[in-house]
Amino acid sequence: MGEDAHGRLAALQQDPYPAYARARKEPGLVFSPELGGWLVARQADVREVLCRPDDFSSANALRPDVMPAPEALAELGRGPGGGPVVVTSDGAAHLRLRAPLTRGLSASRVAAAVPYIAERATALVDAFAGDGRAELMRQYAKRLPGEVIGHLLGLDPADVPAAVQGSYRAEELIFRPLPVQEQIHAARDVVALQLLLLDYAQERRQDPGDDLCSEVVRSIAPGTAALTDEQRGEVVSNLQNLLIAGHLTTTALIGTTLLHLLRHRAQWELLCADPSLIPAAIEEAARYDSAVQGFRRVTTRPLTLAGVELAAGESVFVAYGSANRDEAAFDRPEAFDISRLTIRHLAFGQGVHGCPGSQLAREQLRITLETLTRRLPGLRFAASGEEPVEMLPTMIHRSPRALPVVWETIG
Repeated sequence: MGEDAHGRLAALQQDPYPAYARARKEPGLVFSPELGGWLVARQADVREVLCRPDDFSSANALRPDVMPAPEALAELGRGPGGGPVVVTSDGAAHLRLRAPLTRGLSASRVAAAVPYIAERATALVDAFAGDGRAELMRQYAKRLPGEVIGHLLGLDPADVPAAVQGSYRAEELIFRPLPVQEQIHAARDVVALQLLLLDYAQERRQDPGDDLCSEVVRSIAPGTAALTDEQRGEVVSNLQNLLIAGHLTTTALIGTTLLHLLRHRAQWELLCADPSLIPAAIEEAARYDSAVQGFRRVTTRPLTLAGVELAAGESVFVAYGSANRDEAAFDRPEAFDISRLTIRHLAFGQGVHGCPGSQLAREQLRITLETLTRRLPGLRFAASGEEPVEMLPTMIHRSPRALPVVWETIG
């Protein structure tokens, strides 16, 4: 991708909603050079694609925006990862890889994690509550979800910061245009993460526990013999994918939720006055600015979608973010309104690839909003709130880069 193309993609990532609105008004589908595929923008069409996994394969769901340099790829080749993962698999392979996530992120497992989530949320807020100012992305949103998924995986708390850092480096490597030397450093960080996860996998192979890491190892590589090279690659790749999806998406959701609540001040004050609106606020925030803006799919045969004939092998971008602002599906879709009565959004996908961690994400956001509205009701932007907020350049984990805030302290 050339420099001009990167610039157009970056502009789309910063604010994709005008492009979505234009696409929804067009008959059929619109081809997006920035996304390298047909933009599926209307909710009905997005739901149709998600309900036809045999026709729309997930094989290219994580296609890089930036192809790493050969030197970086060589570094990645030194790691034990490289197997298929749940988000890019189809059919029986997808069911096999998804099974441990469904069990490991069940309602009962999430409920059991709630006391830990509440404890960590309180501790993080305690650390800055008396300061009168904070940068909420760095001091909270990037901390809580990593600690929570690390806890569920069974990681030693001392290993969580390195695991989180490796996750961000993996994301940077395929979604950011980095200088070659920086790509090499990022690749080495990713390999270090993979080796860390392999150590945990091998330990759980010999001594399984009641954690997500054990669940993945047990399900993907049943038995007690030493892991084969193929099993090592598959187990490590899926643990890495689970770790990344388990915290980057929730970090983004916390960030965008707080951004829009504070930007729409009356909504924040309404939430502080009536905490019973928190569940509705979570759904509205997820709808209004979806953390996962969409995933790519590729057609498996010639077919017609929205009146457009597509050949086999065509790439489509299934835009959850656009579907969630579709005028045909929502009243006043451009308004951020936490008092909406019914919100049937697609922020967590739908169908066989619907997010298995959606309830875990919702619980972390619920506890976050309960804690902040109770402890810091005077929270506001450090600046006027009118300035543009820089968003991270990605369609996968849409999030503000930073959220500097202030409030009045007592005493």
